[in-house]
Amino acid sequence: MDKHKAPQNRTIILTEEEKEHYLNNIAHLSQLKKRIPLNTIIQGDVFEAAKLIPKKSVDLLFLDPPYNLSKQFHGNNFIKTSEEKYIKWFQSWFDLLLPSLKETASVYICCDWQTSVSVYEAIKEKLIIRNRITWEREKGRGAKTNFKNSHEDIWFATKSKKYKFNIDAVKLKRKVIAPYRENGQPKDWEESGNGNFRLTHPGNLWTDISIPFWSMPENTDHPTQKPEKLLAKLILASTDNGDTVLDPFAGSGTTAVVSKKLDRNFIAVELSEKYVCLANKRLDIAERDKDIQGYSGGVFWERNTLSLQKRTGTK
Repeated sequence: MDKHKAPQNRTIILTEEEKEHYLNNIAHLSQLKKRIPLNTIIQGDVFEAAKLIPKKSVDLLFLDPPYNLSKQFHGNNFIKTSEEKYIKWFQSWFDLLLPSLKETASVYICCDWQTSVSVYEAIKEKLIIRNRITWEREKGRGAKTNFKNSHEDIWFATKSKKYKFNIDAVKLKRKVIAPYRENGQPKDWEESGNGNFRLTHPGNLWTDISIPFWSMPENTDHPTQKPEKLLAKLILASTDNGDTVLDPFAGSGTTAVVSKKLDRNFIAVELSEKYVCLANKRLDIAERDKDIQGYSGGVFWERNTLSLQKRTGTK
């Protein structure tokens, strides 16, 4: 299959031999009796999986469910419905997951601009809403009769008033355009032969994320794959080493892969056997490659600064 790819196409695919291997070793939810094991991608649905997640065991819940759009997901059709029906569907499985959260847990929920309103209504009485992150999703086709949809939202909420937020772990390294000096010395920025940079506190508008595309080593054929850099920000902000991250809509496995790269435990559930297999291949790749594009030297970099990272020796 690789012989049909362009030389720079690094999209992760499964050969026929790999498909057979991963299918033969897939972990099905139906085979479990007591609890879902850590650090294993489980094939199954969120309703059954919620019953097997130990109570108060999860430090971070990441949710990327189907948005309220008419779309096909892994052979299953999701039909756009009313806001009321979408909220009811969302709460039907969301409420089952709440007992698994620790009192100090954080929750991040992905949505588009239309679904964002419904998600807010679904969770506002159940969690403490902290913020709404908007990130630039620059990939996609333009519209002829409307403005192009080029962003998505992520609701950030917590189970209680006591929660983790590691601000120093998620600072963004930006190039200083107009460096200010005090007594001849850089003020709040660093000077180097490769440019002037400043570490800035993260805001809730993210323009430094690149959607996975064909020349990136993390890219797959999953239609709604989230970038590893995005997950890294959320995981580093709200967990410590050894904490547990739950993703019941695991898709191609980005949450699991990033958790592994950052030394966190994960609980991951995905309905599609195909994407469970793909996620397991990505986990195998992560055994030998811990890189996360856009994150190096313990900091996040602006988009399109890979060459700067290499020249400063932080890659």
